[in-house]
Amino acid sequence: MYDPVQLRTFLTVAQTLSFTQAAGRLGVRQSTVSQHVRRLEEATGRPLFFRDTHSVELTEDDEALLGFARTILEAHERAAAFFTGTRLRGRLRFGASEDFVLTRLPEVLEGFRHEHPEVDLELSVELSGVLHERLDAGRLDLVLAKRRGPGDERGRLVWRDRMVWIGAEGLRVDPERPVPLIVFPPPGITRARALEVLEREGRAWRIACTSGSLSGLIAAARAGLGVMAHTRGLIPPGLVRVGGLPELGPVEFALLQGGRPTPASEALAAAVLSGGDRLSRPA
Repeated sequence: MYDPVQLRTFLTVAQTLSFTQAAGRLGVRQSTVSQHVRRLEEATGRPLFFRDTHSVELTEDDEALLGFARTILEAHERAAAFFTGTRLRGRLRFGASEDFVLTRLPEVLEGFRHEHPEVDLELSVELSGVLHERLDAGRLDLVLAKRRGPGDERGRLVWRDRMVWIGAEGLRVDPERPVPLIVFPPPGITRARALEVLEREGRAWRIACTSGSLSGLIAAARAGLGVMAHTRGLIPPGLVRVGGLPELGPVEFALLQGGRPTPASEALAAAVLSGGDRLSRPA
């Protein structure tokens, strides 16, 4: 038997790749997180993470346990909702970064709609920068978006990764010529990061393509027009990492509440947090 509390801890570590961040999200001590993971490792008879003093990485057995853990926890949540007899109602305005359009976010939202059919869920898909602005203006209730950068600790961390340069296979960036960039328009967070690191390193650049949609950027990149900054775990098919350019650094995706939380927004937040591992993979 696998303890649901330990499984939730395991999922949180897998999403944040940090025992410290997992402890903060769960409201427990880091030693408790380590204890839960150790007990799960004893129960499975397998190591679940490669970890040292600087990093945490998933093992192959982690990948298998993620699916089982999610299924078990979802069953617990359905049982709890059934027997408490609570039915959520009302309007919920949810904004999601376009990064998640091609992931399994629709599955998470479908599960929420199934569990709470009387909640009127309104979905907005925009650039993270736009979502931050709409949330601050009171036009959204809950947002899943990139944090603006180092030092931004707003919201609840859902997933941490690194940003990389990607482009068409075989594309080479000439170090003697300006870097051809494929970017979102302002206030795109990846755009700002790309320009910042290139200017910090003294690399010349030019805008080869601007598009307000991720599909437009992907099409331009597949055509070989240039390179784009993108989350490492969500590289679209037909594109690969491109070397020879400055490191872009980490990226964090967080859930941010607008105004006072409601039962509906808290329920959706819980669904997104528990399904965070699905958001870090293309559909």
